[in-house]
Amino acid sequence: MYADDLVRPWWDALGVEDPLFDVHTHVGTNDPSGFSATVPQLRAALSTLDARAAVFPLTEPDGYRAANDAVLAEADDVLVAFCRVTPDDPGEAARCVEAGAAGIKLHPASDGFDLGDDRLDDVLGLAHELRLPVVLHAGPEVNPYGDTLLAVLERFPGARIVLAHAGLTDLAWLSGHPRRNLFFDTSWWSPTDLVTALGTIPPGQVLFGSDVPYSTPTWGAHATARCAQYAGLTAQEVASVLGGQTRRLIARDDLADLGPAPMRVPRLDPLLERLYVYLAAGVEATKRGESPGQTLDLARHCCHVPSGHPHKAVFDSVWELLDRYEKHAPHMSTGNQYAPGWDLIATAAIVARTPGPPLPLT
Repeated sequence: MYADDLVRPWWDALGVEDPLFDVHTHVGTNDPSGFSATVPQLRAALSTLDARAAVFPLTEPDGYRAANDAVLAEADDVLVAFCRVTPDDPGEAARCVEAGAAGIKLHPASDGFDLGDDRLDDVLGLAHELRLPVVLHAGPEVNPYGDTLLAVLERFPGARIVLAHAGLTDLAWLSGHPRRNLFFDTSWWSPTDLVTALGTIPPGQVLFGSDVPYSTPTWGAHATARCAQYAGLTAQEVASVLGGQTRRLIARDDLADLGPAPMRVPRLDPLLERLYVYLAAGVEATKRGESPGQTLDLARHCCHVPSGHPHKAVFDSVWELLDRYEKHAPHMSTGNQYAPGWDLIATAAIVARTPGPPLPLT
């Protein structure tokens, strides 16, 4: 999936050897977005990092019973089944948990419901009673959950709510004031959001997620670990983010308290900020299936810094990633809606935004 082999050196350079557990992956072939992933594709993507993952269905316009059963049938030591449910079928969560599901996925945007829907009481009550993780979509098309989220957290304190996509909807007001039964996954492309979450949320409440098929475990693990190291997390804290705490959630165990957020995100060098802005614009274009166009020319111009610049290695590393993009993208296919090579440009954006952690020799 995507350009994992070309991104892999940047992951390897970080020197992370902790067991990985991806809390956010999907499978399915009927999502109206056009994105798809099969179980063999997911397993292959995970195997490159010897990772485990929680998995749940992509959008299924005709309902989730068959899709949940298909996910449950694949559960083993690598794939941990979560069920996807809606208020229209509240008994589906109990049925799936009895059959072995270890968690629940709620997607108010794609499935057209509100988090405050009273018909979800049984679902959230089940999660409260059994201490189940509930992955809640919090992507850019959703309005902030605000007081509705607070009410859910207070009414169902045993439920472990995981705001997906770095909690984009509510990170602005929750940053620095997290709740004990609220978690954030890292399934998002923007290093600014990831650094904000990792720098201002206690490390025991941030979980690695890749969002397959919108990313891959390799890309997501690199983004998460690099941003965590940049934000000043210790090796123990990085290990928790990359899988340790998720394993406890899945097992319904007591959770590790790793202390407060680091709250020490360094200021970005102005020349790197310039570079990052152009790369971020390029990522947005490729995520729409378009060419990044002139933004990469501008990014190249930004890389011409003096040999004595303290972050010269970062600029050189970005240049290498752009070389890989220009050499390989014309011959690549993502198999989904993103333009080929989007993950190389997105990796370059991550690197530009997070100077300090190790880089591969280029």
